[in-house]
Amino acid sequence: MSFINNKMRVICVILVALLAIGWFYKGYIIRMAGWPFLPDMDPPAAGVMRFAAIGDYGSGSLGEGDVAKVINSWRPEFIITLGDNNYELGGIETFDATIGRFYHEYIAPYDGKYGKGADVNRFFPIPGHRDWDTDQLKPYLDFFTLPGNERYYDFIRGPVHLFMIDSDEREPDGGTENSIQANWLKQQLANDNSHWKIVCAHHAPYTSHHVEDIKRMRWPFKQWGADVVLSGYYHIYERLYVDGLTYIINGAGGSWVSDFGDIDPNSRVRYNKDFGALMIEANSRYLSFKFISRKGLLIDSYTIEK
Repeated sequence: MSFINNKMRVICVILVALLAIGWFYKGYIIRMAGWPFLPDMDPPAAGVMRFAAIGDYGSGSLGEGDVAKVINSWRPEFIITLGDNNYELGGIETFDATIGRFYHEYIAPYDGKYGKGADVNRFFPIPGHRDWDTDQLKPYLDFFTLPGNERYYDFIRGPVHLFMIDSDEREPDGGTENSIQANWLKQQLANDNSHWKIVCAHHAPYTSHHVEDIKRMRWPFKQWGADVVLSGYYHIYERLYVDGLTYIINGAGGSWVSDFGDIDPNSRVRYNKDFGALMIEANSRYLSFKFISRKGLLIDSYTIEK
């Protein structure tokens, strides 16, 4: 009898050990201790506006949660996204589980179950192909309340004018250089006098990713007046400089990271080791970008000056 009891004890110890290893591997235990262990982030300098950008993030994973904690530590004025906000096929309830769960404090109006939303909306997404895959974008449009037609729009915060476009081929106003949407962007850029003009699109026109870049998105952004183009789609971070204009791919927001292929000769920085987000700061003199991993590590820093 004692032999059987001892054997059961050994089995129980092994099972508990396996469960603990599993929890540690999944990240639950280290998160109980406050992971990620972030350094203190100083507030922006006087007169400088700080905001965040994420792309391809809406998986509902622990990785997405880590990136959200990093962003919260920056205390940004608002957040923009670069598409693929939701990886779950389903209605508005899946948006709450993958987006509202982590970012409800920036969203207004917010009627989900994860807490109080913002008094004024501070969350500005653009659609990605994953969002279009679910009922032709209906849950996306139901969950968010955005300017314009809500698929593409623009807004101004401080010295920055942001142009949020829908680069999906299913966009009713088109996703090519000669489309109705592109003509809207061209006119808006031409008529604006803001210090900085940032264009945000899901599909990246240039990349070193192993999947071919989206050549139909090679619009004459610089000729039209843009200072930088941000995009997602590829689950990497990459900064390129093409014909006098900076392109930044920020698609490692919390779903998964993927591989590079042939390196584009215009590529300046590449990273695919972990998730992260862009911290963007601006005043009338400069526009700076920092890609920071979910561990709080600075991966890339880049500044454009007037």
